[in-house]
Amino acid sequence: MRELKRELQKKRRFASDASHELRTAVAGLRAELEEAWLHPDETDLGDLLARALRAMDRLDAVLTDLRALAEMEAGPPMKPQRVDLAELVRDEIARRNDRIAVQLRLESGVTVQAVPIRIGRVLTNLLDNAQRHGRHLVEVRLSRDDDHAELTVADDGEGVAESERERIFQRFTRLEAARHLDHAGTGLGLAIARDIARAHIGSLHAGESETGGASFVLRLPLAGSAAPAGRRRGRSLREAMDP
Repeated sequence: MRELKRELQKKRRFASDASHELRTAVAGLRAELEEAWLHPDETDLGDLLARALRAMDRLDAVLTDLRALAEMEAGPPMKPQRVDLAELVRDEIARRNDRIAVQLRLESGVTVQAVPIRIGRVLTNLLDNAQRHGRHLVEVRLSRDDDHAELTVADDGEGVAESERERIFQRFTRLEAARHLDHAGTGLGLAIARDIARAHIGSLHAGESETGGASFVLRLPLAGSAAPAGRRRGRSLREAMDP
C-alpha cells in the first residue's frame, strides 16, 4: 500500500508539473497577444509574431516530450532486438545537422538487446544537450566494460556541478545555464533518457568530461551477457519495457 501511495503521489506531482509548464507557455502567449490587441499602434507585428512562434515552439516541445513519457508508461510493449550500437550512433549522426561536428570513437561489434527507437531517443536527447552546452567539442565514445556496453556523450561546455548531477534527471528540472541557452527547453529530455535506460535494465549518469564539460554515460547489458540482478529475480527485459 505504501508503494501504491508513493506511485500515486508521483503521478499527481507529475500531472501538476505538466499542467504548470503548459499553463506557463499558454499564459505567456496570451499576454503577448492581449498587449498587442490593447495597443495595436505600439506593436511591432514582426516582433510579436517572432515571440508568438517561440512560445508555440515551447508548447510543441512540452507536448512532444509528454507524449514520449505517456508512450513509455502506458503504451503497448515493444519487442527488443539485437542492436549494433556503433551502427545506431552513425545512423543518428548522419541524420543530424549539428552546430558542432560530432567526433566519434566507436568500438565495433558492441551489441545489446534493446528497442532501437528508444535507444535512439536517448542518444538524440544527449546529443541535443551536448550541442546546446558545448563550445567547440562534442564527442561520442562507445566501448565494452566487462559485460556492459558503455556509450558516452561528452562536451566542452560549462559542465554540471557535482551537487546537481542527480537533480538534472528529475522531470521539469532546468538549471540556470540551460534556461539561458535554450528558452524552449522542457526539462524532460534527461528524465526521459534515464527512464529508457532503466527500462533496458541499464543506467544513465552524469559526470565531468576530459575537457571539464559534461559527460553522460549510458550503460546497457551486452547482448548474450549474464542476466543482471533484476532479471535473475524473474523480470525479463520485455517486461521491463512494459511499465
